[in-house]
Amino acid sequence: MKEILSNKPKKVILLGNEAIVRGALEAGVNFVSTFPGTPASEIGDTFAALKIKNQISKIKNNFYFEYSTNEKVALEAAAGAAFSGLKSLVAMKHFGLNVASDALLPVVYTGVEGAMVVVVADDPGCWSSAQTEQDTRYYAEMAHLPMLEPSNPQECKDFTKLAFEISEKFKIPVMVRTTIRVAHQSAPVLIGKIANRKSPILKITRGRFSTMPPRVLEMKKELLEKLEKIRKFSDGSKLNQIIHYPLSNIQYPKFGVIASGISYLYVMEAVKELGLKLPVLKLGFTYPLPEKTIRDFIKNFKKVLVVEELEPFLEVQVRAAAKDVNPKLEIFGSPPKFSNEKFRRAGSLPKIGELKPEYVLEAISEISKRKSQFNFKTHQQNFQKLNLIERFPNLCPGCPYWVVFSVLKEAAPKNTIFGGDIGCYMLAGCPPHNIQDWLISMGSSIGVAHGISKIQYPKSNIQNPKVITIIGDSTFFHAGIPALINTVFNKSNPLIIILDNSTTGMTGHQPHPGVGKTGQGEETRPIKIEDIVSACGVKNLKIVDSMRREDLIKTIKEFLEKKEVSVIIARSPCIFIKS
Repeated sequence: MKEILSNKPKKVILLGNEAIVRGALEAGVNFVSTFPGTPASEIGDTFAALKIKNQISKIKNNFYFEYSTNEKVALEAAAGAAFSGLKSLVAMKHFGLNVASDALLPVVYTGVEGAMVVVVADDPGCWSSAQTEQDTRYYAEMAHLPMLEPSNPQECKDFTKLAFEISEKFKIPVMVRTTIRVAHQSAPVLIGKIANRKSPILKITRGRFSTMPPRVLEMKKELLEKLEKIRKFSDGSKLNQIIHYPLSNIQYPKFGVIASGISYLYVMEAVKELGLKLPVLKLGFTYPLPEKTIRDFIKNFKKVLVVEELEPFLEVQVRAAAKDVNPKLEIFGSPPKFSNEKFRRAGSLPKIGELKPEYVLEAISEISKRKSQFNFKTHQQNFQKLNLIERFPNLCPGCPYWVVFSVLKEAAPKNTIFGGDIGCYMLAGCPPHNIQDWLISMGSSIGVAHGISKIQYPKSNIQNPKVITIIGDSTFFHAGIPALINTVFNKSNPLIIILDNSTTGMTGHQPHPGVGKTGQGEETRPIKIEDIVSACGVKNLKIVDSMRREDLIKTIKEFLEKKEVSVIIARSPCIFIKS
């Protein structure tokens, strides 16, 4: 932690997420907000640790930090600081941007007075996120939001610092998009000096940040004009550079590669393995794309490989550029539609799951006709021969959820439908529990449960199945309250079990509004879940100790007979909090 605060130029080993924190400090960030979500969690955790341990008292005009109730609120808070002329940063995982997008798109229209950086971490392969393999880059295109993509911790620090400069220069939020391998990668980072922070100067002109028509259409025109200026800035940016370009030869080789983010590192590893010196266009400023840079790069090639994770975001735009400057260019990247591994096109890359170095090595080998010493197919065949025991993720030993899950299986009728939500209790869907019939998004356990409960099933089908849904304390604060209000308002009758373990467990034990302590370690008034539930109009409410089996069984059976919505707050602290 002390290394992050060093004010002497030197190299220190940092995670990608920690390097983002350092970049923000060097940029003079004033305001930081987040909702914890892996793979971005360490960003907020690092800022919080700096505040709680009071290690930044020597920094002039100290920054403010908070764990917000959800990502939308976090983004709105950061926007408020940026409207006031300050430098703000808001961090979240890819699925969190879905929640925040309702506020993000209008803020791009209004612009900011100070600077605002939005850090979003994608999770190819769904290593920490159960919902989808979302590719956040399309948000940048839809929102007209400038986007930078670092590939390593050094760039995480540098790009974050530059993002603040771009935001301040063009008065627009800027996204820094990472993926799990960038966020959780460790490497030496050359650090600079920590900047002094601006003092707030509130100078909001009445109506300036309001998107009321017809002003909103004027804002869009201003935004598009601003984007053209940023595109020219991107074309001249050092974030986009050609690697291994043979300066002594004015003729381009026949084959080039375009890559961004972590994909670039895989490309460089592959060309080294193959002993090739291919021209590689490394894109760090990926929206708006540097169109002239791309056109100049591809115009004399016969073949180009676009290496990127998940969707063909760059490839589509490279293909569009090629129609003008090199119509005969053969472009490799995404597999042909409706293809599978058995009939894959040579040189294509998978778009399902995390991109792996061996996939990139194989693709470049096939296109260049340069054989690798590493035989990937043989490696796969040997791996498949291993008799590996399938192992599912499990709850921690001593976790109170063990008791709750076993009680649910015992107390609920055979045809009960179980709803799941986002948190440690997602593991209810894994053996040995197997009691989760859906898992969609934060708070959706209650929303979906309401929809199922309202259905009138025919006599030939399951008659009036019982619906039990499980949601955690942090998730309830995040997105469960509106769904609960809707359930009560529309006279539904699921049994909702709120698992209150006094922390945000799955992402690293961050505080939430029910804990009584802020992200800066300050004491605050804890918001009681039972007060909210009662205020929403729930009549059938009971707080039960999660570890008391008989009380749980009795209450579950009693509430399943109710014709109105019922809520059980199963309360027992996380084993790590308790100890």
